[in-house]
Amino acid sequence: MKVAVYYTNNDIRIEERPIPKISDGEILVKMKASGICGTDAMGWYRIKKAPRVLGHEIAGEIVESKSKKYTVGQRVFVSHHVPCNNCKYCLEDNHTACETLHTGNYDPGGFSEFIKIPKINVDNGTYLLPENISYEEGAMIEPLACGVRALRLIDIKKRHTVLILGSGVSGLMNIKLAKLISAKVIATDIDDYRLNKAKEFGADEVIDVSKEKVNVKAERIIVCTGAYQAVKQAFECIDRKGIILFFAVPEKNIEVPSVDLWRNELTITSSYGAASVDLKESLDLIKNKKVNVKDMITHKLPLEKIQEGFKLVTDAKESLKVVLTN
Repeated sequence: MKVAVYYTNNDIRIEERPIPKISDGEILVKMKASGICGTDAMGWYRIKKAPRVLGHEIAGEIVESKSKKYTVGQRVFVSHHVPCNNCKYCLEDNHTACETLHTGNYDPGGFSEFIKIPKINVDNGTYLLPENISYEEGAMIEPLACGVRALRLIDIKKRHTVLILGSGVSGLMNIKLAKLISAKVIATDIDDYRLNKAKEFGADEVIDVSKEKVNVKAERIIVCTGAYQAVKQAFECIDRKGIILFFAVPEKNIEVPSVDLWRNELTITSSYGAASVDLKESLDLIKNKKVNVKDMITHKLPLEKIQEGFKLVTDAKESLKVVLTN
């Protein structure tokens, strides 16, 4: 089978490997759609474990099953990270802190023709796709679920002003989710294409930060860009008792204005991944057409053109979500 092996952002090689053999309780999935996540293209983060097969936003068809739960021919979305449901973190509903979730994965990765799904992922992270969800939309379940979890963490209210820094695909998902709560949403970016998309997906106001200063006080700020300037901007715009959530992080460590943190009783938090409850909610939002993820998919490319896909993601021009197909 063909796999795409990541060495660097500019060196992703299509290689041949044997199709994985499955054991009791496992399934083999033929990848039909696999999204390129912004974290896949964070070279400084990914290079540490290269070479490896990346990809964690997949939907596909079961072609072999040794599980009593699933049969050949079923269309599924599969989560790459699943919790153990038994550790202290899971028992306190902090599933994304679970060590099993952080260390587990499927084999060899989502950028592959076929993927072996371990039993724990079959049992805790495999979901049947409804007929009205395409494979490409199914690949959006995991990224949307990350937004679902993020907004749950910061308890957005209808009366809140939510400032979203960065209007790439993660920013757009957070815009849409915040608007479902009826909050006022202000979005920023430096690119006209993305600012127009932010309006399209419901932002009440957009600001081109390359041209004007953000003169806003927001109860909630969601940082959806790795640009370090956004960190400074977040602290300038957060209201007293407000919450800054880092959905994306810069490469270097952030500096916190300690007096403001103390005097204004600010909260700084982050969000990593998604738990089962978030994935189920995400699937329902897509199924019930509450969030239009289809229009966030700007490019569909065959697996063999993954290098072109990564360039689209890293260039960050007129592209949002890039999905590989097989």
